[in-house]
Amino acid sequence: MITNNNKEKFNIKDKKITLYKSPDINAPFIVFNTFEDDGEDVYQALKNMGCTFLNLLVVGNIDWNHDMSPWYMPSIYSKEKSFSGGADEYLRLLIDDILPKAKEMIDGEPEFTGITGYSLAGLFAVYAMYKTYVFDRLASMSGSLWFHDFMEYCKSNDCMKLPDKIYFSLGDKEANTRNPILKTVEDNTRELSEYFKNLGSEVIFELNPGNHFTDTILRSAKGIKAIL
Repeated sequence: MITNNNKEKFNIKDKKITLYKSPDINAPFIVFNTFEDDGEDVYQALKNMGCTFLNLLVVGNIDWNHDMSPWYMPSIYSKEKSFSGGADEYLRLLIDDILPKAKEMIDGEPEFTGITGYSLAGLFAVYAMYKTYVFDRLASMSGSLWFHDFMEYCKSNDCMKLPDKIYFSLGDKEANTRNPILKTVEDNTRELSEYFKNLGSEVIFELNPGNHFTDTILRSAKGIKAIL
């Protein structure tokens, strides 16, 4: 384990984990799943926005198409791996091993716990609410809500804990694609926002300028800030 002032790094299984600790007691605890880096850019963006009252746990080195996908789905591009449905397995690792170790390192009991992510990790954040009581809030930035049968799953199952606050965002050009699957992303995100609103969650939906790959760091930080 590497310690550096408010930053702790440790590994569990093959996951590379970084905890940015709040100097405050009982600060909210936010999980951010990311493809490979340690989230330093997102944490700095949050600091620039004046958000320091949080413990940010960044989990990296994720097997993206496996760990973040709820079930099998063929690849949407010919040269990419299929989605192999490892979300339940990864969620168990997160809940049973990663979170307990990280929570030993922070001061006090978190005011609330949130789960956040971009793209497939945004899809995973929504899925996690159906599988565990651990999280109180969620932020899904450019979430892959085009995923096969996901909307049906959300509407035909109950969250284990209905989030009290939810943030959804999307780029305003994300649905402008010839791919018939990806094309559904804006309609689905808007529909899910309304669905959770009707269930009683406080929901923010935000449309950002650009496509899926525009300002990912800033969008991620904005989403985390919105649920604090």
